[in-house]
Amino acid sequence: MTSEQIDQVRRFHRLVTQRAGALDDHFLGRDRPLGHSRVLFEIGASGADLRELRARLGLDSGYLSRIVQSLEGAGLVSVRAAPGDERVRRAELTEAGRAEVALMDRRSDEAAEAILAPLTEPQRERLVAAMAEVHGLLRVAGARIERVDPAADAARWCVSRYYAEIARRFEGGFDPARTLPYGDDDFRAPRGVFVVASVDGEPVACGGVTTIAPEIGYLKRMWVAASMRGLGFGRRMLGAFEDEARRLGFHALRLETNRALTEAIRLYESTGYRQVAPFNAEPHADFWFEKRLD
Repeated sequence: MTSEQIDQVRRFHRLVTQRAGALDDHFLGRDRPLGHSRVLFEIGASGADLRELRARLGLDSGYLSRIVQSLEGAGLVSVRAAPGDERVRRAELTEAGRAEVALMDRRSDEAAEAILAPLTEPQRERLVAAMAEVHGLLRVAGARIERVDPAADAARWCVSRYYAEIARRFEGGFDPARTLPYGDDDFRAPRGVFVVASVDGEPVACGGVTTIAPEIGYLKRMWVAASMRGLGFGRRMLGAFEDEARRLGFHALRLETNRALTEAIRLYESTGYRQVAPFNAEPHADFWFEKRLD
C-alpha cells in the first residue's frame, strides 16, 4: 500500500465521523454518545446475547459491560440469563428502550436525508453506489479467517447454506446421500483442516482441506455468502485454503465442481487451476481441477 492510500483512508475517516455525528456526545439529539446508541440498536427488538454483541461490534468485554450497565441504569435495557443456559447473559430492550430505538431510527433517516438532499439525483445515485461498494469492501477487510472444528456451530451453519445453494443451482438438485462420504474426522488434524470466515461474528464463508493421496490435498465444501461475492473474497478464501494445504505438507490441491457454478469455474481457472481427468467418482461433478502448490 502507498502513503497516498493511507492518507486518503484517514481523510475518509475524519469526514465520515464528522458527518455521522460520531464526535457528538448527543448522538441523534439524545443525551447519549454514539457507542451507547449503537449498542441499543444492535440489541434491537429481538434482544441479543452479550457474547454475540461483543463479536458483532468488536468491543472489549469490559467496555461493553460498562455500556450495558449504563443503559440498564437508564431503564432502557434489562439483562438476565438466557433461557436454557444460566451462563449466558442476554440483553433485551425495555419499553423505554424500544421507544428510544424507534426515535433513533427516525432521526437516522432524517440525518441520511440531510446528506442526500443537497445533491442532484445522479449525484445521489453515485454516492449511494459508492457507499455500497465501500460497505462491501470494509466487510472484506474486516473478515476473520480461522480454523475451526468441523462440528462447530459456525461450520455446520455454513455447510447447511452451501448444501441449500447447490441444491437450488444444480440442474438435477443435490442429494447429500449420493455425494462421496467425507466426515468430520477428514477435516481434523492430522488428515485435514476446516476453515470458517466471519465478519462481525457472522459466518460468511467456509471450506475444508483433506488428504486424497500422498502429498495431495482435496478442497471440499467451499462456500462464500452472496453478500461477499464480487469483492474478491472468493479469491482470498481460495488463497487461505492453499496456505492450509501447504501447512499440511501437500504439494498439490485438487477439487471438483459442477457446470452450474460458472463463477467458481472462472475463479479456479484464473488462479492457476487446470482441468484434469476425473480423479474420483463424485456423481455431482462435471469438471475436475488441480493446482501445483510448489
